[in-house]
Amino acid sequence: MMARIKAGLLSLRDLFATAWWIVLLAGIGFAVAYQFVEPAPPTKIAISTGAESGAYYQFAKRYATILAKNGITLEVRTSAGSLENLERLKNDEVQIGFVQGGVVPPKEDPDAVDDSGLLSLGSVFYEPVWVFYRGDKVLTRLTELKGKRIAIGQEGSGVRQLAQQLLDANEIPAGKHLVPLAGLSAAEELQQGRIDAAFIIAAETAPVVQVLIRSPGVRLMSFAQDRAYQRRFPFLTKLTFPQGVADLVRDFPPEDIKVLAPTANLIVRDDLHPALQALLLQAASEVHGKSGFFQDAGEFPSYMDQMLPLSPEAARYFKTGPSFLQRYLPFWLAVLADRLIVMLVPVFVLLIPLLKVAPALYNWRVRSKVFRIYGELKFLEDDLKLHFDPAKLADYRSRLDALDDEASALHIPLGFTDLAYTLREHVNLVRHILDKKESQA
Repeated sequence: MMARIKAGLLSLRDLFATAWWIVLLAGIGFAVAYQFVEPAPPTKIAISTGAESGAYYQFAKRYATILAKNGITLEVRTSAGSLENLERLKNDEVQIGFVQGGVVPPKEDPDAVDDSGLLSLGSVFYEPVWVFYRGDKVLTRLTELKGKRIAIGQEGSGVRQLAQQLLDANEIPAGKHLVPLAGLSAAEELQQGRIDAAFIIAAETAPVVQVLIRSPGVRLMSFAQDRAYQRRFPFLTKLTFPQGVADLVRDFPPEDIKVLAPTANLIVRDDLHPALQALLLQAASEVHGKSGFFQDAGEFPSYMDQMLPLSPEAARYFKTGPSFLQRYLPFWLAVLADRLIVMLVPVFVLLIPLLKVAPALYNWRVRSKVFRIYGELKFLEDDLKLHFDPAKLADYRSRLDALDDEASALHIPLGFTDLAYTLREHVNLVRHILDKKESQA
């Protein structure tokens, strides 16, 4: 039993002595490949939204629920709006943020390299611009609001920036008549008659929209110049609020209302892990992919507002959907498998070819021990046949005995023991030649 163990250990020693350089090359290959392995994604990330009563916040909470099922904690942080969300993203305070279309000004040179460190995962829903006003007269142009008190949203919000852009285009300059009110606060002031109009950006089902639609004395502006606005501001989309869609019984609105809408965009830092970007896109598809008042099923997410470069991960997602691994495996397992795929490169490029060579090298190494003794034995045989000297009989026998002892002491695997026994037979054959020479002498 001990002999077998000893033989096994010796075989392992020979194998390692033969294949050590294969192990070394494979190790170097794995070390190089590891440099290209993406680190594991973090388990906690943060998103900047808007006020708790706004759509951004509500949608982010739904994202958080979906991500939590995959082991990712999404911290939802309120903010003043899109501008603050952008600042947080640039300062690395959060990794994700909702940003309203048009907030980022277009680049003067379209071919210039973007160095903001931010990427877009695409647009996720429309944000209709509702302009509510008081009065009996039907208004269809923003120029008709000149001189009136208008609520344009809080400082740092996307609605405020968009309202100022639209009013500037209609030659309505900034001043005290532009009031920093938003949401339900602006709705209350409008109902009470303390302001004349209000810009509201919210979904059609938002409480502030539903309240103002049903408020006596409050009207909703239909943009007669909707096509012109879309040409002037490419980030805007012209939409139609159909007749009677809000209230079929009372037929409200009594006619189709033309509204304008930027899109809400999901913006991420460019160092956000690709696997998390893909997971966010799956969450966005689940939350925003259904049909609605203004959108068709499957319309979102999509790359509609090109204010920032599209993430390569989003480009792949829009083209082919979720990756094969994320489609059929749990998120953590898909990430692990994706990381390990890179490590398979050394296996196929180095390890498999080298392992095919290893058996031949191992066979050569074991046989070389026997062949070395054969070389010395052949040299002695030639010496006996061609240069026999009776005075060297003792030296001849000593050399033969040494070769016989060396052959007996060979440590080779059991599969090669026939070589050792054959070698000893050949040593005895040379010994017979020596005996014959001695008798002749």
